Amino acid sequence: MGNVKLHFEPITHHLSLITQRKLAMMFTCTPACNDPAHRHHPSLLLRTGSIKTVVKPKAKPAAASAKVVRDRKGRSLRIDLHCHYLNPAISAKVGHLNASQFEPSGVFANALTKEVNVKQMKDRGPKLSTIEVRLKDMDRMGIDIQAVCPAPNQCIYWSEPGFGRELARMANERLAEIAATWSERFVAMGTVPLQNADMAVAELEYCVNKLGMRGVEILPNVNGKELTDPSLGLEKFFAKAQELDIVIFMHPLGYTQGERLMDHYFNNVIGNPLETTVATSHLIFDGVMDRNPKLKIVLPHSGGYLAHYWARMDHAHRARPDCRVVIKKAPSSYLKKFYFDTITFDTQMLAHLIAKYGPEHVVLGTDYPFDMGEDNPVKLIESVPRLSRADKDKIMGGNAARLLKIKR
Repeated sequence: MGNVKLHFEPITHHLSLITQRKLAMMFTCTPACNDPAHRHHPSLLLRTGSIKTVVKPKAKPAAASAKVVRDRKGRSLRIDLHCHYLNPAISAKVGHLNASQFEPSGVFANALTKEVNVKQMKDRGPKLSTIEVRLKDMDRMGIDIQAVCPAPNQCIYWSEPGFGRELARMANERLAEIAATWSERFVAMGTVPLQNADMAVAELEYCVNKLGMRGVEILPNVNGKELTDPSLGLEKFFAKAQELDIVIFMHPLGYTQGERLMDHYFNNVIGNPLETTVATSHLIFDGVMDRNPKLKIVLPHSGGYLAHYWARMDHAHRARPDCRVVIKKAPSSYLKKFYFDTITFDTQMLAHLIAKYGPEHVVLGTDYPFDMGEDNPVKLIESVPRLSRADKDKIMGGNAARLLKIKR
């Protein structure tokens, strides 16, 4: 996998390096590292405290194409559109604030779940934060490229907006640095401070126009408010995302009203798909997808429950006037505009997802490196019966390459 040669669209105008703090159980080099053993690209480390690259004039968004991107040996590329990176510097910066008190995944968890989660972070810390470990895992899993985005708990909306913008900038510059240093293996997906719509739009423009990012990750709610809540004013964010033609990856962090989901890790097992289902339903019924028909939103965990039980909302739309307040077309007609990852853990479920929404709307995902992820995504896709080689190639990488504008 390591010898894949690709051409990516130009990235970065200027990246300010972030001083990394070492955490006890996270082992990663600092952005200013010049150790030759780490194989950082020499053109990036021009001087301490900055990275400088060349940016070309912004091109118009490429038209959708069914062409599959291939490596030099002719094999279609395998691109993971659901994977996470934990930034140790951000963890250190917010450590004294007890961030878990603001996160549904931490609030609605019993003692055993919290204990298991602590052990997971200890065991998987190097995978989350050390690129060399990650690359070995990618090779083992058969992944050529990761569209790497923040760990969901580092999409920070609970803070004061200015501090949230600072933390988002730290996350984005480190992710862009990773994509620049290992440009054949990574593209970057950033984060924006959705607690302030104007700051979110400004950071989105910075991510795309300055850092060359291919999209952003967002949470399905902002401190318990729906993304469509008028008080948030996020219509301008969705409009800007459509204008910039980037991917929005909407990832949950547990269900916000998880009092009944405390045991058995239910706030992840049930809560994450439920959170995606509720947020996606609001994007549909509140008209965001109608007003922004070219939005490219990727839903994790195979689209939550909604992707597999869509007919009920269509029935409600036909049967009840209170379900037709905003949208006039069937809700499922908007659901078909979304994209879904392959994390189903079951061949038949994946086959159903592909049959319903088409192979062009399904993308490979792993949720790397968490324990609820799919460790063998290639095998899962290959196991789908009666799926053509061309469609398998689209799902394994062709669709992601189109969405993320990855070219040979």
